[in-house]
Amino acid sequence: MNSRRTFIKQTGLAAAGVLLMPSLAFKPSKKKVGIQLYSLRDQLPKDVKGVIRKVAEAGYKEVETYGYSVKDKFWGLDPKAFRSLLNETGLKAPSGHYGMDNFIQTGNAEELKTYIEAANIVGGSYITVPWLGDELRKDLDGFKNVAGKLNQAAELCKASGLKLAYHNHDFEFKSHDGKTGYDVLLKETDPKLVQFEMDLYWVVRSGNDPVKLFEEHSGRFPMWHVKDMDKTDPSHNTEVGNGSIDFKEIFKHSKLAGLKHAFLEQENNYVPDPFESIKKSYSYISSQLMP
Repeated sequence: MNSRRTFIKQTGLAAAGVLLMPSLAFKPSKKKVGIQLYSLRDQLPKDVKGVIRKVAEAGYKEVETYGYSVKDKFWGLDPKAFRSLLNETGLKAPSGHYGMDNFIQTGNAEELKTYIEAANIVGGSYITVPWLGDELRKDLDGFKNVAGKLNQAAELCKASGLKLAYHNHDFEFKSHDGKTGYDVLLKETDPKLVQFEMDLYWVVRSGNDPVKLFEEHSGRFPMWHVKDMDKTDPSHNTEVGNGSIDFKEIFKHSKLAGLKHAFLEQENNYVPDPFESIKKSYSYISSQLMP
C-alpha cells in the first residue's frame, strides 16, 4: 500500500489542566472512538502487545487492522492470539483493511477467504478495501470492473456474516470526462452489499465536500477516517482539532451518513511522538465530536 495519506486549542489554566491531567479535562465519549492501526505502523511490528495496550490506555475502544496475510498474520500474532489480546485490553476490531487487488484482477477468492476467516475470528464486521493498484483505476471502465468485483466479494462476505466496505484516497475523485471513479463505485455497487469508509481528509483534500456526498448517498458511510490536515502543509496530517478541517460541521451530519464507527488515522507529523499524538486526538474526538 502506498502512502495512506489535536492538540485541543487551549488557553490559560484550561491548557495547563489538559496538559497535566488529560483524564480530568473531558468526559470520555459514550460512543466508541477507534483508531486505524496504520497510524502506528512503525511501532506495531516491534511490540504488538505493548502498542495495543498503549492504544487502550489512550482511551480508544476500537481498532481497525491493516496488512493481514496468511504468512505474517497480525504482526506475527495469529487471529486467535490477536483476539485474545483485544479481549485482554478491552478492545474490539470491527473492521480491517485487507488488500483486494488480487481478487479484483483474477476473481480468485482463495485469499479473500483467508481474510474472511481471520475477520470472523477477531470478531470483525467489515472487510474493508484500503487501496487500488494503479492498473485497476486508469479509467472509468477500470472503476466499473472494480465495482463489479466488489459486489462479488461482498456476496462472499455476506455468506460468512460480514460486510464489505471501500476506503477512499483522492485518486477516486479524478475527473474522467466529467465523472469520477467514486461516482462509478457509488452508483454501480449494490447499496445492500457494499458500504463506504470515508476518509474525510482525502475527500477534503481532493476539493470535495463530505456533507454533499452524505446528502447524495445517505446511509452508505458507516465508517469514517478522522484525519486532520496541517494548516501550513496540506500534504501533512496533524492531531485532530489542530488542523484546517471543520470536523464539528461534518459530525453534525453523522446520522445522515449512517456513521457507526469513527477511526482516527494519522500518517505523519507526530508532535511530540505518535503515542502523545493519538492521545491528543482522542481527547478532541471524544470531548468535542462524539460526546
